[in-house]
Parts: sequence; C-alpha cells; structure tokens
Amino acid sequence: MDIAYFTKTLEGLPLETAAEITAGLGFDCADLLVRVGHAVSPDRPDEIVKAARLFAAAGLRMPMATTDATTPDDATSRLLFYCGEAGIGQVRLGFWRYDPARRWTVQVDQARRDLDGFEQLAERIGIKLTIQLHGGTLHSSGALAMPLLSGRDPGRIGAYPDPANQSREGSEDWRVTLDILDPWACCIGVKNGGWFPGTYDAGGHRAWHSDWQGLDEGMVPWNEIIPHLVATGFDGVLSVHSQYRIPRQQALDKVRADVAYLRRLVAAARKVEP
Repeated sequence: MDIAYFTKTLEGLPLETAAEITAGLGFDCADLLVRVGHAVSPDRPDEIVKAARLFAAAGLRMPMATTDATTPDDATSRLLFYCGEAGIGQVRLGFWRYDPARRWTVQVDQARRDLDGFEQLAERIGIKLTIQLHGGTLHSSGALAMPLLSGRDPGRIGAYPDPANQSREGSEDWRVTLDILDPWACCIGVKNGGWFPGTYDAGGHRAWHSDWQGLDEGMVPWNEIIPHLVATGFDGVLSVHSQYRIPRQQALDKVRADVAYLRRLVAAARKVEP
C-alpha cells in the first residue's frame, strides 16, 4: 500500500513548497489536487507534468491525482492526457450529484453515458479513472455505486471508498462496502471524524454537527480497517485527507501524527499475517 498526501490542505502554496512539506511529513507519495485556486488548475493541465517532476525531486512519486471532471469532453481529455504524460496511473473524477427533483434512474442513465465516454478515454490514454464515495451523490455507498460500475473494466474505471464520508452519511458497513466494490476498489480516502450534539432549536429539536478528528479519535475504526486491507492483499493507494479546520501549521502537526499512526497500524497488521 502507498500512503499518499492529498494536497488540498496545501492550497495557496507554490508546488516546490508543497512537495517539501509532503516529503517532510513522511509520505510515500502525493495525490495531486487539480482544481481552480490550487497550485495546479485544470485550465493549465501542462503544469501537472511540472508538479510530478517537482515532487519527484523531493523523493515522492505521484501515483494519483484528483479532479472535478464529470464530462468526457475535449478539455477533460487534455487534462487526462497530461496526467498520463506525468506518469499518474489513476485519476479521481468529480461527483455525479443526486438531484431529488429528478428521477434517480434518469440521473443514473446520464452518469453511465458519461462514464462510457470516460472508460474510452481511459483506454486510449492508458490510465484508470476512479469514482469516490461521497455524500449527496449517486455514489454515496458501495451499493449505490454499483449501477455505475457494473460491467466496466476495473483496469480502467475504479472505485474509491471513503469510510469517513460514509460514516458521516450513516450508510453501509465498511466491510460490506469493500466486499461489494471488489475488484474495482483501488484507492481509499483516509480521514476520521464524528457527530456532535449542538443546541436545541425553538421547536425543541437538538441540532447536530460533524467535524474532522485525528485518525485515532473519530468514528471510523481504522484499527480494524487497515488489518482487513492487509489481510485481503489490498495494494492500492491510501490517500490521507487532512481537512482539519485549524491553522495550517497546527493541522500539519496532526497530519504528522496521523501518518505515524497509520504506519503503526500497517506494520502491526503485517506482523500478524500468516
């Protein structure tokens, strides 16, 4: 398993600085976010190659990138081409949002047509494209993602489980998710969080809110998930999402602790393998 740093937290920093920070935190590699306002923007896709070179100079591979692409048009084709040129093997696509004003079947049919185009692009460029499980989408759980994945080549279209996203939505057990998505699962989002009670409203109903926590503190049992991944031979990317709502330097201290905790879990799981 590769442990990658999702570069979203490094928004606003030059690529050289982002690479140095990522290497200093102890990651194996990087999950490059390609988004407007970040170091690499989708309207300047040639900079993806530059980013890969700068991270390589810092001793880091770049096995994956994250995009917001949901339409297999010419602009997206160009972006994915540069990902391939940079040696990035898999790219996360954007989200197909669920619209309650439209029939689910109609939305799934449209998403499948989009993915037909993406699968052809992936084949032509020689990369894998992934769908992340995320709240508010047509693919918020493994079961809901299956209508989009069914019949597709796992070598070109993959699944991206995210147990913390799913725990916030109150959806299926992580074991069911990983079972359903085999053999498409190739990357896993790694973060943790929980739900907390707030105040009562005028009608006497208590509000609740969610927040992110350290990997060893939240609702997601990473101490169970990591041994399961090791035992089942998962060899994909663990993309660490450090979305702490605190000042960056304080957040980076928590990231460093998260990486150390994750490595301890992996090492302990490997020792008990038969």
